[in-house]
Amino acid sequence: MLVEEIRKRRNAALKARDTVAKDVLSVALGDIDTIAARASRDATDDECLQVLRKLVKSNEETRANTVDEAGKQILTQEIAILTELLPRTLGVPELIAALEPVAADVRVATNPGQATGVAMKHLKSIGASVDGKLVAQAVGQLRA
Repeated sequence: MLVEEIRKRRNAALKARDTVAKDVLSVALGDIDTIAARASRDATDDECLQVLRKLVKSNEETRANTVDEAGKQILTQEIAILTELLPRTLGVPELIAALEPVAADVRVATNPGQATGVAMKHLKSIGASVDGKLVAQAVGQLRA
């Protein structure tokens, strides 16, 4: 399970005295433990991924608004640590290839939102890990 991997990495960070990794992984584990406690069960991998994605997004937003270079560097390190735990997302060229079976449906959709919906439904059905912004770009290229 993903929570076990996060704990293992946090413990390794403790031993290595890597405070940045220890801190960010501890925050993730705290959020995951809260979810588990509220549900009275262990957190699922999907819930763990959701926590990691939320933390990455939050750190990216904070980094964008931070003027302090040292703070930006720490946020960048935290984002890298958390991103290592996330499944690799498909890039635009890979998305276009993955959407080939539904490319005709994407092209004939009445508007970009509907086309993106068709694309997302297909990508979800094949279990692809995607970024919505990249899917929109891929849909735009397919419709061009």
